[in-house]
Amino acid sequence: MITSKAYQDGLAGLRAVRDKAKPLERQLAKIQAELEKLYAQRDREVRTLGAYEKAKADRLATSAGVSVIDIVALVPSLGPQGPAGAPAGAVVTQEASEVAEGPETAAQAIKESEVAPTHEQPNPAADEATKTRTTSTVQPATPALADPTPVSGPASTAAAVPSTPAAAGDDRELPSIPASPAGDRWIYTEPNLASKRPNFKQAARQMAFLDTATGNLVWQGGTVRLDLGHASVAEILTAVYATVPADVERIYVTAGDPWHRTAASHQFLKDAVAEWLNGPLPEGWQVESSRGKDRQAGHLVHPRNPVGRWQRGKDQHTEIRSVAEWFDPAGADPATVRAAFVELWKALRHHWDGVVLMGSPSQTGRDLWSRTIPAKAGTKWADGYPVMSQEIRALLHATAGQGRTELISPPRTPERVPGWYEADRTFAYAKHTWMSGVGLPARVTAAAFAAMSEKEQANALFSPSHWHIRVTVPTGWNHVGLLPAPAPGERSWHYPSEGGRTFTTWAGGAEVNLALRNPIQPWTIEILDGLVWEKGDPLKDWSNKLKDAWARLRAQSNLHGDERQRQAAALASRAVRSILLYGIGTFAQRPRITTGSVELGTGGEVPEIPDGARLTSLTDTHVTWERNSGFARDPYAHPEWAAGVWSSARAALLSGPTGAKDPATGKPVRAGALHLPAGSILAFRTDAIYSSVRPDWPYSGEPGDYLLKGAMPWEVATPTTDAEFYVLQELGRQALEAEGL
Repeated sequence: MITSKAYQDGLAGLRAVRDKAKPLERQLAKIQAELEKLYAQRDREVRTLGAYEKAKADRLATSAGVSVIDIVALVPSLGPQGPAGAPAGAVVTQEASEVAEGPETAAQAIKESEVAPTHEQPNPAADEATKTRTTSTVQPATPALADPTPVSGPASTAAAVPSTPAAAGDDRELPSIPASPAGDRWIYTEPNLASKRPNFKQAARQMAFLDTATGNLVWQGGTVRLDLGHASVAEILTAVYATVPADVERIYVTAGDPWHRTAASHQFLKDAVAEWLNGPLPEGWQVESSRGKDRQAGHLVHPRNPVGRWQRGKDQHTEIRSVAEWFDPAGADPATVRAAFVELWKALRHHWDGVVLMGSPSQTGRDLWSRTIPAKAGTKWADGYPVMSQEIRALLHATAGQGRTELISPPRTPERVPGWYEADRTFAYAKHTWMSGVGLPARVTAAAFAAMSEKEQANALFSPSHWHIRVTVPTGWNHVGLLPAPAPGERSWHYPSEGGRTFTTWAGGAEVNLALRNPIQPWTIEILDGLVWEKGDPLKDWSNKLKDAWARLRAQSNLHGDERQRQAAALASRAVRSILLYGIGTFAQRPRITTGSVELGTGGEVPEIPDGARLTSLTDTHVTWERNSGFARDPYAHPEWAAGVWSSARAALLSGPTGAKDPATGKPVRAGALHLPAGSILAFRTDAIYSSVRPDWPYSGEPGDYLLKGAMPWEVATPTTDAEFYVLQELGRQALEAEGL
């Protein structure tokens, strides 16, 4: 028992630790600031050197210590332009033996095999819309939100406008499409590469569910309690396969997180995970090295949801994965988690005969979508949805962000606020899959846009599109920012809101329209360049089926008489959400990251790692590395679809219709951050708004509706750090739950 003296001594000790930590924190902040400046200097020098006519991306990448794709993002003209003698726009691509696993970093074999590049012969044709025309000031048609703001084109011929950073000089500079004719050569689809309906069935994999904290193991054959010791890889493989048959190929960890057992001795979680994955193996086992249509080799070193893959002999393969990839088990035991997977399979089977649950929701989502591709001869897109050029895919990767994450702190908000409320959009992405861009995009330059009629401009902006724009925030604007702008740091975004500020960025058509027609005050948008796709619905059938499965499981979770089945159905409904959410993420097709791990030499020497790789962790026995391998020839690469969904979701977070009607006007009630008072918004987290004012929006449980998930109707300090934010988030949810009891 702690005495009063021990308590006081402990407080003194804490103060001593604090006093030692403070100067180190200041030193670290200074080092980080210097590092950011060096990165900015590096990027500027890369752009300068990239203008040299004989500059090579690989030479620059080696000198700068970055990947080739990073160089191409900074200097697009150094991207692949095709072999000599090939038609304009031909690119050199590398054949990928498998597709990345989704929004996570894809795991590849620890000993990777190099595949020779293949030379393709595309036949691009520049769209007539890219030709230079006389410019003029135009006004897009107004749909019904607010008076439109003129969208002007520059009074010069169409040329690629260089990406200029926002007012903050340290902001990243986004890539742009080169001036014609070089930029026009980007507009083509990859030859002999399209998303087609598969003509094979996936092989079902037997699964087991293991709580490594208690040792409880559940599989099709029953339930048993195992002695796992310290739950090392060797102990888990030995204990599990002494109990279950060898055809069990997936072991889902439901609790215990054994890969974090040594986290206290590492600076980063990823190092602890790598150490666990690379631990000693039982005799006869090795890291998996073979591949198949739906099998990846090697480990995925993810800090929270890693995937370990091993094999024994030639025929026995197994994976150890976290069930948190699918849903938060929320304390459910392995039997309930297994029941959730059974209910998930039954709900999906209602729409897909022979459905197979694959290792992750992203893999499952991609497979299910592929089985909704039109197959009937003569049907539009029966020959498959074409894949965009590598240049366009790289551009979308660099310029299309995902969910909005923003903490709005003083002085933009008061230091103390009268309340804390969390409003979260239910199954939000499912609301934005009814229309997507298909086919070859048309490039619309500044001059081409300015030459359009008002109706043509409106049609272009309301079509699936991605726009390079110069934005000016209205003078006197006092609400949140509407459009993402590049911030310092890789793939970072912020949302400028200072009145009079001008910045250059890329944004989807949904967000551009929202900025022009928001319910408060229209913003000024200047079109610099853009890509416009034909309207289609490639995701609609897939999404509708998933929404139906989700609704069935939600109803079951509310009505079933058995508590375990209710919980299992609720978990299964969250898994359906993950299938759609991460399935959309797979279309983004990020550059492939190859990871590997090799043993240190006998004297502790670091072994040679592949060219272009960088060390990610170093333990007493192993060194782990990763290398950016660029974009694979993935037939399911459709970043234009992912970008469209993300843009629509970000726009709806600001203003969007609900399912309820306003009795006074008969129009749909609108909800979103712009329908709350200025200064009341405290944070955004993907689909959620946090405010100091209680939202009063109707909720019917439909996708896109705002559900109140947290409420503290008393004064609180405004969070200024992520740590403070998450404390308030948890307290708000607890307070709302207590309010409902």
